[in-house]
Amino acid sequence: MQNATARLLDSGNVAALIAGLVALVLVLNRGTWLPLRNVVTIAHEGGHAVVALVSGRKLNGIRLHSDTSGLTVSTGRAHGPGMVFTLLAGYPAVSLLGLGGAWLVTADRERWMLWGCIVLLALLLLAVRNAFGVVSVLLTGGAIGAVSWLASPSWQALCAALLCWFLLIGGIRPISELGRKRRRGRAGDSDADQLARLTGVAGGVWMFLWFLTGLASLLVGGYWLLLMPQV
Repeated sequence: MQNATARLLDSGNVAALIAGLVALVLVLNRGTWLPLRNVVTIAHEGGHAVVALVSGRKLNGIRLHSDTSGLTVSTGRAHGPGMVFTLLAGYPAVSLLGLGGAWLVTADRERWMLWGCIVLLALLLLAVRNAFGVVSVLLTGGAIGAVSWLASPSWQALCAALLCWFLLIGGIRPISELGRKRRRGRAGDSDADQLARLTGVAGGVWMFLWFLTGLASLLVGGYWLLLMPQV
């Protein structure tokens, strides 16, 4: 415990804290959030796609739209666990991806984290079915690739930490946005509402579970990032 506290207070980890503050500003500021929200949408739809495949459904394609919304289409049973888990996966996928990345950064494996993102984006690209989606995935992968190939190890660690913070914090904001839309009656076909119709469990319960997952991921992942090796 004392060693962990000492590392948290180490001046070398101020960079990790600054990266977290920058990510917070990027998420809270409307001007930066709107374009960067596409990164969150990519992770969200990727979560739907992965769970759809794992649950035995056929993945038909993914569409990413300029308004930062997305759609993952899969075929299989209209009811049952496969459909439920597919719908359930989108929102937690963003936070859990950030949590996994934070673990790698803390273990001094930020290059693995960056290359893992590139591989996942390349696989996702195979399923994207519209031009805007292709451009979004290519731009995101290109930015991460540039850091992996051109940046020094210190900058790789800092950029990886920034990406993790962004996913951890950015994974929570869409849940609050969905809550506002549902209160205004503008999200009748959201993941939460579809889950409610399939399971009989209120959409608000699913949103609460997503929020708890996001908050827990942020607390654990943030703690890990603040323990990352000096940059």
